[in-house]
Amino acid sequence: MSPSQRLRQIALAIILTWGWKRAVIAMAAGALSVLALAPFNLFPVLFVTFPVLVWLIDGAGAGRYDGVPAAALTGYWFGLGYFVPGLYWIGYAFFVDADVFAWLTPFAVLGLPAYLSIFTAMGFALARLLWTKNATRVLALAASLTLSEWLRGHALTGFPWNAFGYALSEPLPLAQTASLIGLWGMTFLTVAIFASPATLIDRTPDRRLPWRAPAAAVALLVIMSVFGAIRLSLHPTTMVSGAKLRLMQPNLQQDAKFNYAAKTEVMKKYLALSDRASGPQSTGVRDATILIWPESAFPFFLTREADAMAQIADLLPKGTVLITGSVRAPDLPRGTPITRAYNSIYVIDHDGSVLAVYDKVHLVPFGEFLPYQTLMEKLGFEQLTRVRGGFIAGSVRHVLPVPGVPPALPLICYEAIFPGEVAGRNERPGWIVNLTNDGWFGISTGPYQHLEQSRMRAIELGLPLVRSANTGISAVIDPVGRTVASLGLGIEGILDANLPAAIPPTVYARVGDVPAIMLVALAVIVAVRRRVAKRHP
Repeated sequence: MSPSQRLRQIALAIILTWGWKRAVIAMAAGALSVLALAPFNLFPVLFVTFPVLVWLIDGAGAGRYDGVPAAALTGYWFGLGYFVPGLYWIGYAFFVDADVFAWLTPFAVLGLPAYLSIFTAMGFALARLLWTKNATRVLALAASLTLSEWLRGHALTGFPWNAFGYALSEPLPLAQTASLIGLWGMTFLTVAIFASPATLIDRTPDRRLPWRAPAAAVALLVIMSVFGAIRLSLHPTTMVSGAKLRLMQPNLQQDAKFNYAAKTEVMKKYLALSDRASGPQSTGVRDATILIWPESAFPFFLTREADAMAQIADLLPKGTVLITGSVRAPDLPRGTPITRAYNSIYVIDHDGSVLAVYDKVHLVPFGEFLPYQTLMEKLGFEQLTRVRGGFIAGSVRHVLPVPGVPPALPLICYEAIFPGEVAGRNERPGWIVNLTNDGWFGISTGPYQHLEQSRMRAIELGLPLVRSANTGISAVIDPVGRTVASLGLGIEGILDANLPAAIPPTVYARVGDVPAIMLVALAVIVAVRRRVAKRHP
């Protein structure tokens, strides 16, 4: 039996599968697809798993209503297989305060994937509505899943974590295409490229015809690689003159970060670590012009603790500023009880004065606030940070002025996974500063995925990324995605580096998601025309 006959035999077996076997195949395809993401980055696995999706939707046509319900159910099983192993690390967060939240772990590990899979089901259902019997169906699937992934990234505040487009974030030359079309364009290309081998089983008068789609997909990967290699060569890493960064990664346990009784211990560790010598010629923090601490660094309101502010002023030499995360109390009359707070970034000068403040705009559902907060609290629920009333969202994202360097675009924690929200075009920053507390994720794949997604923002916008994480991974990344310096997961230490310089605004920075919209619209038009032509020859 020839390879093509063997492939057809496998495909037909998948197409004709029904019932629980169909669900198992879809979930297995989803689980294997996770290997395309960080830290594995084995994107060729999608050449195996995505054709299976096409064949499963082919077989859904045997069901009622043109197979739309069957396709949706298949998409749901695929999504469940994809999101459970891809997001298992969420369970770690519920063991930070185990006495209160541990019992919720199964609901979180299975509940969030169960919700996210609804969007994948919608994508499969839409694809089936546009389905044809030739290679055009691959474009229908790519357009439909791009739309459903975009919706997943926006509905109910959005959660675009592990969008399919991140499969092409490694190797680095392939990721450069994001500077043209952004994450959603990359999602479209990912599905279209890796699903294309499904057409090898198609029967046509011309036996060479089935090879056109996969051949075009391979050619597109080559073109993307060449474009990426050229772009990387045209933009070597250059540094901002006089800017010396020092990132402090304390690897602090979560129970200490939210325990006021640990105030003295936390400050002592931060101060000692920040001034630690990094080599024989090092003079500690005096080597740096910008010292950076991670998100929510203190178990107290920093600016309301005079002794802590005085210690910071004593630490910083003249000409050095501190960028740090901290909870911030709202501006209330003295004596008013503080029941809610902002998750913020401060820029603090060497004399202890606050130069600038940014309040987190995009809060984490169930982590920093509860949907229908008042009702949920009356029912006895509370978010993981246990701030009664939930955190207060900032009103607007704005650049942070930092002395001696270009202004910075501040992103706190998972704000870095939202491409549309960081592609501001009113005020061009010179770099991105991302403070995060990935200690919630434990030693898992979560921090690697988070870093990979943050790095995509740098490539999309042509801006360097400076990322300070409590437990790691802290990193300095140049505007085309090269890692200049990094400090690994679960390591206590400091990271000294220069600040990379930005490059001119990318196509994506100028026009946003317009190219991705055009790709999806064109694919839908082609699929609809093909489907109409089939019905009305």
